[in-house]
Amino acid sequence: MTSRDRINLALAHKEADRIALQDSPWGTTIERWRKEGLPENIGPQEFFRFEMSGFGADTSFQLSPEVVEETEEYRIDRNANGALVKNWKRKTSTPEMINFVIKSREKWEELKPLLAMNDRRIDWNARESCRKEREKGQWVFYAAAMGYDRTQGMVGSEKLLTVMLEEPDWARDMFMAGTDILIEAAEEMMGKGFEFDGAFLYDDMGYRNTSLFSPRMYRELVMPAHRKACDFFKSRKMPIILHSCGCVKGLIPDLIEAGFTCLQPLEVKAGMDLIELKKQYGDRLAYMGGIDVRKMAHPDPAVIEEEIASKIVCAKQEGGYIYHSDHSVPDNISFDQYCRVIELVRRYGAY
Repeated sequence: MTSRDRINLALAHKEADRIALQDSPWGTTIERWRKEGLPENIGPQEFFRFEMSGFGADTSFQLSPEVVEETEEYRIDRNANGALVKNWKRKTSTPEMINFVIKSREKWEELKPLLAMNDRRIDWNARESCRKEREKGQWVFYAAAMGYDRTQGMVGSEKLLTVMLEEPDWARDMFMAGTDILIEAAEEMMGKGFEFDGAFLYDDMGYRNTSLFSPRMYRELVMPAHRKACDFFKSRKMPIILHSCGCVKGLIPDLIEAGFTCLQPLEVKAGMDLIELKKQYGDRLAYMGGIDVRKMAHPDPAVIEEEIASKIVCAKQEGGYIYHSDHSVPDNISFDQYCRVIELVRRYGAY
């Protein structure tokens, strides 16, 4: 059975030979693992036989690079949201955004035309890599950021939440513009040789213990853009995995209605309980993640075994589950500890 078969069965709520495997170790985690036994000529994807490969496009504003003095802490970062000044602090930290491209609605209207689709947004050389990954049986996905998370990178979280409350039409316009360029890029790629099994879309909407905004605000402002993206991919028979960090329990009924197939990563420390969610929505939504990285790092190996045994045995029933950590694998987890994780996942994830 190929990885593609295994993941498609999981997303269709059917059982395979075992659950599928995917994960996201930090760069510094990989550096540590190299010193502890991970071969130099092979990456975690191949070594642990992870089963997904992603390809995307540049959907940012096409801005001229800003010129600033770079230091150990500050540099320009170009990501899916545009050109942003960020504070990188240390290699292992999440960058802190300290400046934003969009400071007013007028600036938004000025720069919005720079989101137009053009051929430079796509790395056409990646078509061959995409083809090879599919030949290996990998589940190949179209990757893109969207919605709230993509937009807060342009205006800042505090500003965006204020806009959602005071200028909802502007918020809707920004959310939909992000979806439109996402769809245009996907159409261009699929029309010229990229073949995808599904879509993996990223929109962080949760904080600790609750979502960043109410379900009502989600339905009124964010959901139309989400639904448009889901409708596009579903019309091409492509399932859609949503990455949304933090606690998004209160949004799940609406995420199902919007059309998402699977939710990832189910952060335990934010209150996302894989077993509880499986019982509540497991017939309508597949899950990916939910294995607590804090327990992976615990010195007592029985702790992670109990975590994996209790959760995976429940989550894998009638399909609908793909293994992943509950976010990404930090560098306090040793190579031996993570090898043990994968050994346990394969054992308890077999059907």
